[in-house]
Amino acid sequence: MLVTTTNTVEGHRILEYKGLVAGEAILGANLFRDLFASIRDIVGGRSGSYEKVLNDARQTAIAELTDKAARLGANAVIGVDIDYETVGTNGSMLMVTAAGTAVRIE
Repeated sequence: MLVTTTNTVEGHRILEYKGLVAGEAILGANLFRDLFASIRDIVGGRSGSYEKVLNDARQTAIAELTDKAARLGANAVIGVDIDYETVGTNGSMLMVTAAGTAVRIE
């Protein structure tokens, strides 16, 4: 399934709009990951553990989005927007949302 942030797919005509689809992933924070990230914040550098969590959450949200689109009979999702938010007490959880329009292209 094709997933794109653009509203058109070059070289393909949209045959049918199937509707809005969204996928969400909410992940809890990990005490040890937070501890090592706070140390990394002091000494500098990238936090590989948080980058992995962000990547996993984004992939989960996109997979859910494409599953919903496929159930509608779509073969592409256009206009995809990915948002990141913290939720829960003291922002202890990460929410990633992917939303777009399910379409059938030629």
